[in-house]
Amino acid sequence: MDILRVEALFQQNFSQHGELGAALSIWRDGRELVALAGGWRDRERRTPWTVATPVLVWSATKGPAAACVLHAMQEHAVALTVRVADVWPEFAAHGKDRVTIGEALSHQSGVSALDERVPVHDHGAVAAAIAAQRPHWEPGTAHGYGPRLYGFFLDELVRRIAGKPLGEYWREVFAEPSGLDFWIGVPPALVDKVAPILPPRTAPPKDRFYTAFVTPGSYTLRAFASPEGLGSVAAMNAPAGRVASLPGFGGIGTAAALGKFYAMLANNGTMDGRAFFEPRTLDWMKTTLAQGDDRVLLTDTAFSAGFMRDPITPDGKKLRTIFGPSHSAFGHPGAGGSHAFADPGNRIAFAYVMNQMEPGVLPGPKALRLVDAIYE
Repeated sequence: MDILRVEALFQQNFSQHGELGAALSIWRDGRELVALAGGWRDRERRTPWTVATPVLVWSATKGPAAACVLHAMQEHAVALTVRVADVWPEFAAHGKDRVTIGEALSHQSGVSALDERVPVHDHGAVAAAIAAQRPHWEPGTAHGYGPRLYGFFLDELVRRIAGKPLGEYWREVFAEPSGLDFWIGVPPALVDKVAPILPPRTAPPKDRFYTAFVTPGSYTLRAFASPEGLGSVAAMNAPAGRVASLPGFGGIGTAAALGKFYAMLANNGTMDGRAFFEPRTLDWMKTTLAQGDDRVLLTDTAFSAGFMRDPITPDGKKLRTIFGPSHSAFGHPGAGGSHAFADPGNRIAFAYVMNQMEPGVLPGPKALRLVDAIYE
């Protein structure tokens, strides 16, 4: 890796690609090789961005959240083949009794949106609605990304298996032992430390996904509106949005924290002399369980047990390389440009966070140019 080229590309994100504030963290063999920060926390350009600046990462939260579920399963001897209803009996309603945890973690449960209107701040009501929801397709026959609802499913699984909320599990098992400045529910005392996130300044491309996203009644739009509330950038910047524990889209932290988390996953599940994951659990993260046309994102996607993967063609080539060229890589992007992943094959971890969103739920050129540079 040419670190000088990575630094130059990072600076070009500000000078040529409209970035406002951002940070980059790249690790190899459990050591941070690149720690860059630049730009501004605020639209008024009064407060410089530093490596310690936390920011909302939207769905990049799903990686740490999924790790909590997999760790709880590991510690309580729960396999991917166990049925969701075996740990969450109410989930069996409407023929979901045969859905395995592995299928649900890879977005194959048939429940990416709710027919019932429930508020985002009421976890109990959302969990009950998920359990009562009739699947929108035969579980296990297709997959559809759950942009918001999926986090509540992860949270309920941790509560059922480990007996505590996911945000608390993350803090106790991962964040505090490893010194990670990443929260799934920011402590009230730190709310004002968080950089505001800013909405995209350009219109999205007119493709299948965005056409569906603005079409009333479409399954895509319903998925992005289930459950109700905190549906705007302004709402997520407000204190109530920052302190809410939202494992699907509400994680807040630094690039260094996300990078160190994925460095642990890229380094055989160990960090600072502590083993977090067994080899079998790491294999769950690296093994694709669902691939093909996504019923929500309306493009080819691939998922392992809780993490996104690059889809592969029948002849073994990647359809896209948001996680680099390695076939062992996995991670999760966030809407607007945040991105993080582990590459166990090369023992590399990558994390990029920013505050000026760009259109899209998959990473754009600001992050992908940096990913490509790692492997040049």
